[in-house]
This record gives sequence, structure tokens and C-alpha cells, in this order.
Amino acid sequence: MPCTQPDECSYRKTQITYDILGYLAEHPGAQDTLEGIIEWWLLEQEIKRQTGKVKEALTELVSRGLILERQGKDSRTHYRINRRKYKEIQALLKQQTQNAEENSHRDSK
Repeated sequence: MPCTQPDECSYRKTQITYDILGYLAEHPGAQDTLEGIIEWWLLEQEIKRQTGKVKEALTELVSRGLILERQGKDSRTHYRINRRKYKEIQALLKQQTQNAEENSHRDSK
């Protein structure tokens, strides 16, 4: 997604710069091509950055009863939709879509 504001472009460039440095600091012997850096290094850094946000979202969804969690045989936590809340989930998703469309329409003016 292209950046539309100069500050946003600068932030993205700075973030990528630090992601590359972060990867190299964790893997001092690493070397790769432009394509490899994009595909592997930056992806790994983005995954690490998003993990905390995903955990927070899962915690919120479980606390609201929209998804269920259970301990699997592999001792890891598994998540699934709470079928009893399916209509509520559909309504939330519909509302989110409408809000996104309204914001997009407003931004294009």
C-alpha cells in the first residue's frame, strides 16, 4: 500500500532500515539478495512485531466470548469460533465493513 503522507513514507523507510539492522544483529553471519531480504528478513521482523498484537486481539476475543480457546494434546492453546455467537460475529463484521467503506469514501473527498 503506497504511503500518502510524507511523514508516513519517512516512518516506513525508517522502520525498514531498523528491521534490516535488527535482523542482521540477530543473525550476524546473514547475507542475502534484495529479493531474499524482502521475502525472509523483513517478513520475520514483521511477524515478530505482530505477534504481541495478535495475542492481545485473541485475549480480547476470548474475553468477549467470540472465540473459544482450549488446550490441545500438543499442550498449545488452540482457538476457534464460538458458534453460539455466530450472529453477533456476523453483525460485528458487517458493521466493520460499513465503517471501513464510510472512511474510505470520506478520505476520497
